[in-house]
Amino acid sequence: MATLLTLKRRIKTTANVSKTTKAMQMISASRLKKAQNAAESSKPYVQKLDYLSKNLARKIDKEQMHEYMKTPTETNAKLLIVISPDKGLCGSLVTNLIREVLHYSASGKIYYITIGKKAETTVASLNKDIIASFPFGTSLPDFEAVYPIAKIINEYFLGKKVAEVKIISTKFTSVFTQNPGLNNLLPVTLTEEIKESASSVTLFEPNVEELLPDLLQHYLEMVIYQSLLESYASEQASRMIAMKNATDNALDMISELQLEYNKSRQEKITNELLDIGGGAQGETMYE
Repeated sequence: MATLLTLKRRIKTTANVSKTTKAMQMISASRLKKAQNAAESSKPYVQKLDYLSKNLARKIDKEQMHEYMKTPTETNAKLLIVISPDKGLCGSLVTNLIREVLHYSASGKIYYITIGKKAETTVASLNKDIIASFPFGTSLPDFEAVYPIAKIINEYFLGKKVAEVKIISTKFTSVFTQNPGLNNLLPVTLTEEIKESASSVTLFEPNVEELLPDLLQHYLEMVIYQSLLESYASEQASRMIAMKNATDNALDMISELQLEYNKSRQEKITNELLDIGGGAQGETMYE
């Protein structure tokens, strides 16, 4: 009897778990479409902004080069921005992201800006120097969240406290593919592709020297915002897949437990019938 009660409780518990994971799967699925559209629609704008900013920077003389394009020589320290979810239950997304952080943090003096509780907890446990921490939230990131981050970046990079600014976040490739990646924010570097394709004569109003600072600042903000959008889309996609797998596993476990329950129940009934039959036969023999 105790075995049947235990199996019955396990079936009920597993059924409750499957309902919870199914609900989380549906919530992530409802959020994913909006997040995916936001991440994919802003990506061409950021790519064009990247090209335009570096194209204009190429037209500036070295003496007039913006501070974003100069590497401070007073320090070798780096500033690393880590973007992670606030919550878990999203498959291997957090694990892969933290592995990338640990790999990059192996050497040198590094200051950290963490966005998301998972990143904050991990970096804090490593006794690293966290200069600022922000919650990631559970809704689509607002652009206003970028301003305080950009302010700290300007304070440390323009103040020559760090020589590099990099960002680690999860890149959204598709619903089934999300990979952690390291991006260089500052200093802005010109690639050979930009140099070769920027040979046309273009007139700008106002002039390039006045236009470039605001353009580079906006470029920095948009790269950060794009990373936030892709991290949010990756979180929802990864959680949806993880919760679907958890729901399927729970249903499989319920089927196995139900089969075991039926076998145990049938075995118990058979044993009782045998006992009854054995008792009746014994009474007949005595008579």
